[in-house]
Amino acid sequence: MRIAVTGSIATDHLMSFSGKFSEQFVADQLENVSLSFLVEDLEIRRGGVAANISFALGRMGLSPILVGAVGHDFDDYRSWLERHGVDTKSVHVSADKHTARFLCTTDQAQNQIASFYAGAMSEAREIELQAVADRVGSLDLVVVAPNDPAAMLRHTEECRQRGIPFAADISQQLAIMPGEDVKQLVEGATYLFTNEYESSLLLKHTGWSTDEVLDRVGTWVMTHGGRGVRIEGRGHDPVSINAVPDIEPVEPTGVGDAFRAGFLWGISRKMSMERAAQVGCVLASIVLETVGPQEYPLDRADFSNRAARAYGNDAAAEIESKLRV
Repeated sequence: MRIAVTGSIATDHLMSFSGKFSEQFVADQLENVSLSFLVEDLEIRRGGVAANISFALGRMGLSPILVGAVGHDFDDYRSWLERHGVDTKSVHVSADKHTARFLCTTDQAQNQIASFYAGAMSEAREIELQAVADRVGSLDLVVVAPNDPAAMLRHTEECRQRGIPFAADISQQLAIMPGEDVKQLVEGATYLFTNEYESSLLLKHTGWSTDEVLDRVGTWVMTHGGRGVRIEGRGHDPVSINAVPDIEPVEPTGVGDAFRAGFLWGISRKMSMERAAQVGCVLASIVLETVGPQEYPLDRADFSNRAARAYGNDAAAEIESKLRV
């Protein structure tokens, strides 16, 4: 299965705050916020949603095609991704902009405050998916992950015009994109990914009801953190999956990307949606226990043990039989 993953490619600057953000805000002064947090550490890691998803798919044994825009400072990052099975030949290199930067502080309750410098990402709108498809032969699925908004709209429209199945993963961009654009990104998606907060944002910005969203997509995959995953679609019964238990959270950045990669890997291996979501939850649990969205260990035995603990021996056996890690 040829999966192209479009979206952000960035360097993550991850910091930790020992208190709670909620304790620093004054209720009657929210219009005049001026806060500074003394952080305890700084981790600089490779990231970006498309790169994180592609990295995980590569680690799981696929050969995903990464599609995005970067600066000339991407050489080391490119080498890293290629060593882990990612096809980077369709990455556009900007003549004058730096690769994007994600700056994020996480408090002790796992809440996050972040900012994002787009840099070269603004040039992703120049990328034509047909050229990618021509190079690799064809595309079975395009993931439209958070990116330059114009690029997301262009890639989605091109998928519709050319009949290429696509997965809508609007994620962080839901906060800034107008409702009409969000509708364009959702309409006709084979898969729609949201977390709990993003699901509410999507309904608010589009004015659609849950049923109206389901009328427009094949399958809606909704993650709910420690409460697991809910999958709905007109063509199949609802599926609910519990999260992997007994996890010791370390840093949440990239956890949602890992779930998406695990789910898509399971789908590519002809697994049921239930089993694919279980794979996603297992991979997400591994990333949650690691600082950095691409720094996690991936061991076949550990993966199988986590699956067995959470979902039983039959699930673990099926998953392990298809793993190449």
